[in-house]
Amino acid sequence: MFSKSRINDPAPKASTDAAPAKPVETTPSFMRTTAADSAPSHVTKSKPAASIFAADMTVTGNLKTTGDVVIEGVVDGDIRAHLLTVGETATIRGEIVADDIVINGRVIGRVRGLKVRLTSSAQVEGDIIHKTIAIESGAHFEGSVQRQDDPLQTNRENQMRSESPVAPAPSAAPAPKRHEGSEVVKQAAEAKKSANH
Repeated sequence: MFSKSRINDPAPKASTDAAPAKPVETTPSFMRTTAADSAPSHVTKSKPAASIFAADMTVTGNLKTTGDVVIEGVVDGDIRAHLLTVGETATIRGEIVADDIVINGRVIGRVRGLKVRLTSSAQVEGDIIHKTIAIESGAHFEGSVQRQDDPLQTNRENQMRSESPVAPAPSAAPAPKRHEGSEVVKQAAEAKKSANH
């Protein structure tokens, strides 16, 4: 058995229209970087969605966040947030402190905010301390309104700043009690003794 050698046969011509060959990747896929991985780190993240407390939810205790909150249920406690929206079905019993406050429902307690807005369905029973305020026609409000440049500070912080330290007055020793009636009795007893002698 023999085989025919192709030494003298002309080689097939390479077509000039063919695409260049792709290099073979030897790096595993989990180690490869993508365009998202090599994006600049200074890209800002999108703002997180607001936390929503549904109408069937009741919270007993204080809430504190740096984000946005939408309350539709009942909260018995203080709330501190960046943007607080009180829904029409909501009832809050406690102090509210936020940069921006929109009240559509019921609030029983103090409200402190840079921007406070009471819509026509709002019912507020308490004082409002604000930098700017808007009260729509139809809103129910019982309390006082006070404008401050920095309404987010609590009363305790304001009192500590306004009060100057005063040393307590030294307490004097109580004066001895005088019983005039007993002295009269004593004098009468002495006079009786001297009269008998």
